[in-house]
Amino acid sequence: MKSPIPLRNVPHSNIFRKGDVFVLFGELFGRGYANGLINEARQAGMTIVGVTVGRRDENNALRALTAEEHAAAEANLGGRIINVPLMAGFDLDAPAGEPTPTDLLANMTLKSWQEDKLDWAHIEKCREVGVKRFKDSVAKVMQELDGMIPDGANAFFAHTMAGGIPKVKVFLAIANRVYKGRGERFLSSSALLNSDLGKLILMNFDEVTANTFQHLIDGSAAIRARLEKTGGQVRYTAYGYHGTEILIDDQYQWQTYTSYTQGKAKMRLEHVAEEAWKQGIKATCYNCPEIRTNSSDIFVGVELSLFPLLKALKKEQGGAWAQAQWQACRDVLQEGQTLEGLLETIDAYNASDVMKGFRNFTAWPMPNSAELADVMIGTSDDITKMHKSRDALVTDVLSALVLEGTGPLMFYETSNPAGPVLWLSHDVIAKQLNELHQ
Repeated sequence: MKSPIPLRNVPHSNIFRKGDVFVLFGELFGRGYANGLINEARQAGMTIVGVTVGRRDENNALRALTAEEHAAAEANLGGRIINVPLMAGFDLDAPAGEPTPTDLLANMTLKSWQEDKLDWAHIEKCREVGVKRFKDSVAKVMQELDGMIPDGANAFFAHTMAGGIPKVKVFLAIANRVYKGRGERFLSSSALLNSDLGKLILMNFDEVTANTFQHLIDGSAAIRARLEKTGGQVRYTAYGYHGTEILIDDQYQWQTYTSYTQGKAKMRLEHVAEEAWKQGIKATCYNCPEIRTNSSDIFVGVELSLFPLLKALKKEQGGAWAQAQWQACRDVLQEGQTLEGLLETIDAYNASDVMKGFRNFTAWPMPNSAELADVMIGTSDDITKMHKSRDALVTDVLSALVLEGTGPLMFYETSNPAGPVLWLSHDVIAKQLNELHQ
């Protein structure tokens, strides 16, 4: 792909109605992108069904939810949950009696990890065990799901699985240096990804973030065939990230957070959608904007792309409602600090030679640099200090707006999707929000 393919206009078509089924392929934890889609499905009267990743016991063995956990998860989702553990990835899998990849990482230290080597033949055996476990569980889930979707109904499968970092102490220390380090504490993302630890993480990212989408499409083939034969339609969506167009010099320009370690897995997710599309399956990967979530907070600076959304709200005729969002953002700043001053800081950040060098779509995902860390983390720190409290930030307001906008954009576009990979950039997010609030 040589350039992004942005969705420019707010979609309004809708094939989904009461009696159709919305399937969340990934467990709902806290507040994130999936909530927007669930809200739209609920408003359309769809039956909501979810899955669980399961839980680990004291020996790290995967188990189903207890009755209490199951009830809490269903209450959180507002629908039924099929209680078959769908934990993706292979970091805690191994042939019986043999060490897992996580076990192999346990002896790595901050001094040794760049030289430590892994047994790749053994890692591959672990991967095969993990993939088989996941695919077998998908088959059980689909068997149960088949009885929940009536003939002739439409089905909306929303893939939300992502991640794959093994839980080892050494990685937390490394991540703090890659994503938060400046000066002497800076660590190149290339150093991580060129190590055996990094290569294992990339493999696991592929399995969790991308290959699970393929397993979903393959595993639901019989349901898809039955529904299509009886007059229904089936759609698939996935959440991608591949940079976002934001307002820079009053033009929507593509930019990205660097270094996005999951970038290659997210591109693999795009390829899964493209291959499905070639087979006549309506699967669409939506590349969504940068927001702040519990999981993204480790990536200091990812939130800087959010601020220009304020200008987009005005540019796309937001009127009084857009002004109210500006005021909500002003209200969390310290006395003496202005929102205009904050946005000038962001303009200078985006205009810097360092940041211009990373606006290279075809080279994505690029490794970080010491100069990037200085500019990005420094700007992030400076802006955070402009607030009254670290617990109430402008980016909290803007993240909530992005979540509100992406839900209806994805839901309605998926009825008649324009293609397998689409970008939801600040222009169409602003248009959607303005339309919702006029």
